[in-house]
Order: sequence, then C-alpha cells, then structure tokens
Amino acid sequence: MPSSDGPSWSRRALLGAAAAAAAGSVGLAVRRELAQPSARVLRLRCPSYDDDLLGRIREGLAAFPAVAARARGASVVLKPNLVEVHPDRPINTDPRLIAAVAAAFLEAGARAVTVAEGAGHARDSEYLLEHSGLGERLRALGVPFVDLNLDDAVKVQPPGDLTRLGGLPVARTIMAADLVVSLPKLKTHHHVGVTLSMKNLFGTVPGHVFGWPKNPLHWAGIDNSVADLWSAIRPGFAIVDGVVGMEGDGPIMGTAVHAGVLLFSDDLPALDAAATRMMGLRADKIRYLRHAVTLGGTTSARRTELLGDELSLRPFQVLDLFDHLRT
Repeated sequence: MPSSDGPSWSRRALLGAAAAAAAGSVGLAVRRELAQPSARVLRLRCPSYDDDLLGRIREGLAAFPAVAARARGASVVLKPNLVEVHPDRPINTDPRLIAAVAAAFLEAGARAVTVAEGAGHARDSEYLLEHSGLGERLRALGVPFVDLNLDDAVKVQPPGDLTRLGGLPVARTIMAADLVVSLPKLKTHHHVGVTLSMKNLFGTVPGHVFGWPKNPLHWAGIDNSVADLWSAIRPGFAIVDGVVGMEGDGPIMGTAVHAGVLLFSDDLPALDAAATRMMGLRADKIRYLRHAVTLGGTTSARRTELLGDELSLRPFQVLDLFDHLRT
C-alpha cells in the first residue's frame, strides 16, 4: 500500500532516474572535453643520437610555422632537463639534441639563443656542463649558458595560485625571453608519475631563493607547482627527448628505455598527455595534467591531432604506487 506521506517510486522509475543522471554526467564530461582547445603533437622517429638530429629539428619547426615565425629576430631560451652527471643513466636531455635545437633556432633567424637551467641537484653548473659534454657543444655554436639557480628572480602570479604561495620566483632570463622552449627527457617520476615538458619548468625557479631541490615547491604540492609554473610562464614550444628515456624509479634512479622518438608541440599539456599515453600510462590520472585543463590547457586525445610517424612503444614500467596509471 503506497504511503500517504510522499510519492511512491517504482524500481523501474528509480533505475530510470539513475540512468538519466549518469547520462547527464557523461554528457557534461564530454562537453567539457570538447571545450578544450584543439592541439597538435608531432612524432618523429629518431632511433639514435647519431642520426640527423638537426634535420629532425628542422622538420619539427616546419610543422609549427607560427613558432618558427615567432623565433625570427627574437630572444629564444632553451630549457633542458639537467639534474646531475651519471654517464650510465639517461637522466639529462642529451647534449647532442640540445645543440641541434640551438643550431636550428639560430638557423631559423633567432636574434639570440640561450640555454638555461637551474639544476635540481647539482650545484656546480660548470662541472655539470663540462662532464656532460654540453659546455663544449655550446661553445662551438657560440651559445651562452645561464645558471638559473643564480639568476635574478621575478615574482610572478599564476592565474590559479594552486600552491597558495602568493606568487612564485621565476628566473628573470625565462621571463625576459621572447620564446621559451622546454626540452625535457621522456621519464617516469617517483613523485608525480611522469616528468615531461611541464615538470621540466621546476628548473626555472632560482635555487638561491628556494634552495635545492626546490623544497618549497614540493611542500606546496608538486602537481600544484607544475601547473602554476606552466600557467605563469606559458612556454611557446617543447621538444621531448625520447630517443632514450627512463622508466621505473625516475627521474634519476630508473632504467634506460630506447624509445627512439622525438615529440614536438606548441601546447605543453597536450604534448605531455600524448607522451604519457605513448608510455602506456593514463594521462587522465596525472594530477598536474588535470590541473592544466582547469587552467585552459588541452589533454584530450580527441582534441589532439597526432602528426608524423606512427610509433608504438612498449609500456613503461612504474613504481608500484603508480600502478593506477597503467592503461
């Protein structure tokens, strides 16, 4: 007997209401995904650092003519991933690739090209440059290196202020550049899952302000810090060194992976999401990539056009705490 205290709901009606709510939720998620700006990511096969790296970089720049146009007559700062010297581990962006990128931007008409990094561990940048071989290559090109750990700091206000630090100190060399290019290594990471073009921006914070290895950024949440730095700096281009990457206990103690790929994009979140998927991991589970979407970035595979070579990598190994990232 139906109660007189309120309406009676049949099981069919309840299931129908639940299905409608679920469909509405899915519909909202799809609309939010399709609202992300369209993006393009170029994949180029590159089996070895002995290949024609300059030719690959030229091809990459040609696919993004707006970036090449922006570089002409401009100050271009290349931000590689330099951490510390371990000849037997692929920790750093390879010096041969960095030099090829510098040469390509000079050839494209850049007024000045500078390589700049604030290493998270190594405090002696001269030692890092000389023992990695990067110093010799940059001298041959006449390209200067700036130690961002010692650079003047400019306080920037990220749009989201996810760190709640009330602003972040970013190296003046970065903020004064006409074009910032992130040159990360393709690696897994023991704190955030993967480290690519966005996480590479940690090195733009001077060590003389935040110390080594930029602990205040860790305390404020690495994912928050990555998203804040990207949204404040907005680098115009990125090239991922995936010729040899790293899996497992990255970004320092992991194992080499011969992936044989270079990845290019003028949209860093889209690039990092595409690279994460190539590594066999779920981009939608990377927190800083989810933050990037709320700040206007693109991570959706539907909204990202993949150009260039079709490449299939074996899944990268991750630490057990990141098993949830596996697809």
